[in-house]
Amino acid sequence: MARLSDTIEEFLKLLLKESEGQLEIQRNELANYFECAPSQINYVLATRFSLEQGYYIESRRGGGGYIRIVHLDIEDDDYIYRLITEQIGVKISQGESENIITGLLEREIITPREASIMKAAIDDKSIAIPASLRDNVRASILKGMLTAILASYEES
Repeated sequence: MARLSDTIEEFLKLLLKESEGQLEIQRNELANYFECAPSQINYVLATRFSLEQGYYIESRRGGGGYIRIVHLDIEDDDYIYRLITEQIGVKISQGESENIITGLLEREIITPREASIMKAAIDDKSIAIPASLRDNVRASILKGMLTAILASYEES
């Protein structure tokens, strides 16, 4: 049986697909629907719907509060450009890098083979330098790969 987090993720992705990429929902209503704590919803949103994975989350608290999930148009070069210039920065962890790569794979920007190669390139074992420098080098490698993806869009 699927974990609750997986079930909530699938449900939200289905709703997003049906609503053409933008969804507003109340956290408490969703928690009641799945009979879980609102913190479980927060966990799913934070781990499965991040910017790295191609989603923008806006939250408003209070009685009339809501959560807006927007599926970013990954076909727009601006998304990848923002990953390079804003999200990655001068250093990035292996986990954050893998989330970005998984997001690109889910949206079919890259193939499973390309995702495997990218994940191997940013893996701690592949970057055999002191740990204090590893995240900086990983950021440079990931930016280089994303720049190559952008360049391939311009050629097509």
